[in-house]
Amino acid sequence: MERRKFLELSSIASLFILTGCGGGSDASHGGMGGGMGPSSSGGNDVGSSLPIAKKSLPIPPAIRGTNFNLTVQQSQHEFFAGVSTSTYGVNGSYLGPTLFLRRGSSVSINYTNTLNQRTSIHGHGMHVPANMDGTTHQEIAPGATWSARYTVNQNACTNWYHPHTLHLSGEQTYRGVAGFMIIEDSQSDALNLPKRYGEDDIPLALQDRRFDGNGQIIYAPNMRASMHGYVGNTFIVNGAVNPTFEAEAKETRFRLLNGSNSTIYQLSFSDGRTFKQIATDNSFLEAPVSMNSLQLSPGERAEIIVDFSNNLGDTLQLLESNYHATFLTISVSKNAKTSTKTPSRLISLEKLSPASSATTRSFTLDGQMGDFSINGKSMDPNRIDENVSINNVEIWEVYNSMPIHHNFHIHATHFQILDRNGNTNIPLNERGYKDTVFVPSRQRVRFIVKMKDYTNSTVPYMYHCHFLEHEDRGMMGQFIVT
Repeated sequence: MERRKFLELSSIASLFILTGCGGGSDASHGGMGGGMGPSSSGGNDVGSSLPIAKKSLPIPPAIRGTNFNLTVQQSQHEFFAGVSTSTYGVNGSYLGPTLFLRRGSSVSINYTNTLNQRTSIHGHGMHVPANMDGTTHQEIAPGATWSARYTVNQNACTNWYHPHTLHLSGEQTYRGVAGFMIIEDSQSDALNLPKRYGEDDIPLALQDRRFDGNGQIIYAPNMRASMHGYVGNTFIVNGAVNPTFEAEAKETRFRLLNGSNSTIYQLSFSDGRTFKQIATDNSFLEAPVSMNSLQLSPGERAEIIVDFSNNLGDTLQLLESNYHATFLTISVSKNAKTSTKTPSRLISLEKLSPASSATTRSFTLDGQMGDFSINGKSMDPNRIDENVSINNVEIWEVYNSMPIHHNFHIHATHFQILDRNGNTNIPLNERGYKDTVFVPSRQRVRFIVKMKDYTNSTVPYMYHCHFLEHEDRGMMGQFIVT
């Protein structure tokens, strides 16, 4: 025990000697996600005191149908008043439109790359054939178009799209390539929930970005930032710094996405109010879960219902407590146009039995000196790490061996968490279907999973840490389904 502690402390000390104790353009996590970030005064600190561009909350345009044309492009975006910031975007200056997909529909999503570098666009959370997954195996050259074609075959949920370009996922996402994918089905139709997109059904892409004194995005993680995560000095939502949302005095549904590269968010409201979580990454929960604080690691999603029925005339904020930041100001300034009442029961979820598991796979997240690996192997696009049999129930055990935090995301399907460090009392709000799970330092998570519908003996899916600097530096593996 003493020798292991000595080795851990020695490796951390060596890292700080090589990279410095916090200087440069990075910020790092401490504890459960705290560390350098916006100042403790609660504001969004940009150092240069650039005036924020005061905005109403931007709502990404909604696109419905079966044929979607998306262009990944360079652009200019206004985060600060009178300042044009160089960005990437999808069909716009920063982020992209929300795609509404219908279960059972056959869709074609056509991505055209007008950047001067290769890219790929992954439908995060989408259950699709391996050759339609949008990874390094389906990269899009500059000037080229790639189409993801498939039939939507999964529960209603809130997913998202973002780059999955080998060694470039972090930078391309950081500069603005991302957007929501919302799946609807007959079960979601039947629920008495807020459904007026942009009015009482609101997508919130939560991110943090680092800007220089001229208001330009800095993406230059040194070794220390790559280890601990590249954390920004400005917190933004839907591409705006502390915008205002004019809410109706009624139930409002917020679809929360942690779209950061590597920041763990602890979310709450300034008045300490209770809200209800109704969905996690890939499904509704079976019943709403009341809470007043919610943690999301990078890539995770949650849908919550906040009741403003008795708050006409009030103003409150959506806060991030690890960094003392404000994401959003909410002004309850409108009378309700409609009314909803969140049901006490949402849906029933199929549950896989551990007793039916055909095998257990173990994954150890490890690395050293800025490079990362899983089971001692860094990502190699020419190597298949696991061969998973179709329709087999499996248990996957993920252990974080490092003194820093990670999470774990799988492509192809969803899973259900079984236990954390042997504790089977999983929080109620994590009992839906998920594709990304937080794995804190020295902790072990087990989940149960079954690959369904799609096989391919040559084109793999991915599993990886969704701290994007960790992914880009090797913490990713590949599996085929046969």
